[in-house]
Amino acid sequence: MTATQDQRPRRRYAPRLPPQERRAQLLDAAFTVLGRMELHELSMEAVAQEAGVGKPVLYTVFSTRAELVEALLERERERGLEQIADTLPEDLLGADPVTAASSTVEAFVGVALANPTRWRLILATPASAPDEYRAALRAARTDILERAEALVRMGVSLSPRWSDMDAELLANSVLTVAEMLGRLAVNDPERYPRERLQEYVRSIVTLLTGP
Repeated sequence: MTATQDQRPRRRYAPRLPPQERRAQLLDAAFTVLGRMELHELSMEAVAQEAGVGKPVLYTVFSTRAELVEALLERERERGLEQIADTLPEDLLGADPVTAASSTVEAFVGVALANPTRWRLILATPASAPDEYRAALRAARTDILERAEALVRMGVSLSPRWSDMDAELLANSVLTVAEMLGRLAVNDPERYPRERLQEYVRSIVTLLTGP
């Protein structure tokens, strides 16, 4: 062995991990990388470097970039749905339905701002996202809309003041406004800070409920 060979840095090997832990580690790394770039710019090399592993390790878990992207999008969609479920009230017993709706929108905006990378993937679906992912998002939105409508119907039935309110349209309006504000929040947080969006929501509620 020559002196030059002795001076070469030893190749670093990633510690062995159980398959599920390795998968989670690589998805976390991909998610971190996406905080710095768009989905179409995501590369296997960048993910491997972020995870501190060689590309062969990455390819043993995800054989293609498309497979990695699909797994990441699905994971973030599921986590996003869990966050939405946490913002929806359990029921509207004793609550004003419009005020409850505004509180829900504000809570959702807060969730989006706390997780901008995830919600950019959900609210501003990248053009490079697989068709299956788009279909899953549409199905998830339909499910959320149905749950929101059921809550609104409950609230309307409990409040004579809102007996003439169209529950379906109110639920659809609330969801559309929430999506719009969330999209603005994660795409341009400096121009649309949380305080500005919350004030807008409260202004809408004031218009609906009166002084």
